[in-house]
Amino acid sequence: MVKRNHKYQSGEGAQYMTRKAAMRKLQLSMQDFRRLCILKGIYPREPKHRVIAQRGSTDIKILYHRKDITFLLHEPIVWTLRDRKIFNRRIAHARAKGNNLLKNVRMANYPEIKLDHIIKERFPTFIDAIKELDDCMTLLFLFSTFPAMKVVTREITSLARRLTIEFMHYVIASKALRKVFVSIKGYYFQAEIKGELVTWIVPHYYPFQPQRKEYVDFKIMKSFADFFTVMAGFVNYRLYNSINMVYPPQFTVSIDSEESRNNEETFVSERIAALNMDLLRSDRQGTEEEDEEIDLKLLDNDKDSEQVRKMHEEALSLSKLKNLFKGLKFFINREVPREPLVFIIRCFGGKVSWDKHLFVGSTFDETDESITHQIVDRPSLTKQYISRDYVQPQWIFDSVNQRKLLPTNKYFIGAVLPPHLSPFNRDDAIYVPPEEAAMQAGDEFEKQERAEGISDDEDEDFGMEEARKQVQLDYALVKAFREEKAEALNSGEAKKEQAEEDNEDDDQEPDQEETKKQRSEKKQKMAVVSGRVFKENPKEQKQLTKQEEALRAKMVKSRHKKLYRNLLDKQKKATKEANLLREKRQQIDKQKRKEQTQKRKAQRKEILA
Repeated sequence: MVKRNHKYQSGEGAQYMTRKAAMRKLQLSMQDFRRLCILKGIYPREPKHRVIAQRGSTDIKILYHRKDITFLLHEPIVWTLRDRKIFNRRIAHARAKGNNLLKNVRMANYPEIKLDHIIKERFPTFIDAIKELDDCMTLLFLFSTFPAMKVVTREITSLARRLTIEFMHYVIASKALRKVFVSIKGYYFQAEIKGELVTWIVPHYYPFQPQRKEYVDFKIMKSFADFFTVMAGFVNYRLYNSINMVYPPQFTVSIDSEESRNNEETFVSERIAALNMDLLRSDRQGTEEEDEEIDLKLLDNDKDSEQVRKMHEEALSLSKLKNLFKGLKFFINREVPREPLVFIIRCFGGKVSWDKHLFVGSTFDETDESITHQIVDRPSLTKQYISRDYVQPQWIFDSVNQRKLLPTNKYFIGAVLPPHLSPFNRDDAIYVPPEEAAMQAGDEFEKQERAEGISDDEDEDFGMEEARKQVQLDYALVKAFREEKAEALNSGEAKKEQAEEDNEDDDQEPDQEETKKQRSEKKQKMAVVSGRVFKENPKEQKQLTKQEEALRAKMVKSRHKKLYRNLLDKQKKATKEANLLREKRQQIDKQKRKEQTQKRKAQRKEILA
């Protein structure tokens, strides 16, 4: 008998299952199912044909792959979650009876979820874990600012605070910071760890405001935080061992004291004081710098290829960036946000301090004569020292992004600051601000000058060698010619050669006359004609581009047409955004010019009055 194929028993109808069916199969509640999916990294899928995947149903349902759900059946955490459900029922039963002793016993034996095996499963190698550090650190920095709540307990927030400070200390010790940026969301940082770029956000410190459940679900965030705390612990341990630092680090300042739990200012000051101290190492310092010097020497030996030259330039700029603030001492005024500045200055070899009467962790006073820069964010200052520069905080961020110490005259107290440009711009960006374009042009000019200087030196050396070789060859030819001539005279052949040369000169005379005639005829034909400028018609160019795009669209295969349309829509959207930014910039410049003219007119009136 022929086997009949029933509907939805194969293909997409059999590959997907709804969330309700998945929960029924795993015997878990909605909360436990969500938590399990977050911990295991399983997310809903979008099928190609939703109606077939939903077995004829036209409603939009949350679908999961059947293989993912069968994979979850073998997870040990499922049994832990089921045991927790039983314990919750028993604890509620003991509470209802009023038996506090039994309730405490059952709460002490409450099953804990262990995530070590999930970390090893999701990140087989250490580099895989570093690639996922972006979201991990962003969430932990956010949780470190939270107070104790019903869902987010004190244990999670204190653990997040400790892990973030440990990670920042690693970045300081390894000098891994590369880019910084200040935005409305917070402070963007980018570090290079084991060859991978890690970007995270540190939020601004604002008083915590309770959020509605419709806007923020703290239970889901807590599930992510549970996973990321375990992951960050593993990563920090490996990172500290890689640079021979003792883990866990011992801080002289208490990070999570009782006073900091009640007062936000003491918490922030303790956190910053912990950043402004050196940690114990298991070996001598400075091994990494020696290794970098050896690598630069190796690159110096082979500068022939362009790729090696670029690598050499990048290595030199990185070595300068790592010691950007080396030998400089900074003093931060009380109105300046200290945490990002302390972190940045210490990452690049600088020393930093603040007022010891206001905050803990100060290393030197304001009266210290060796201070080179004082960071101020106020319009004026009563007492100033001649031996130091007074700059605004933006000078630190811009110097790091441009990888050089910028002139301080644009960042003095009360000065109108230049625009704070983002270092995370892509190379294929359509709109580039004029300040950034000017900065890029200046960098390219500097690179060209360096390249020309290197090429000139190489050309001079090459020219000297060529001149020496040519002199040697000329001397050898003259010597050989003299020897041959002497031999010919001795053998009596010199007379015959002279007669042959005379005959050749007679034959060459008519040929020279013909060439002279040809040259004179060519000169008569040559003339200078005034050139005409060719003007392109913009309408014709636009029409040609439209025709080319239409032909290109016809050449696209039918299965790729949807993707091609999406690419065109994306390109149109990008150009539209770029045009809007240009118009906005033009309006701002117009407004500035208008204000300047009004100011000049007012000044003239005052002078005339």
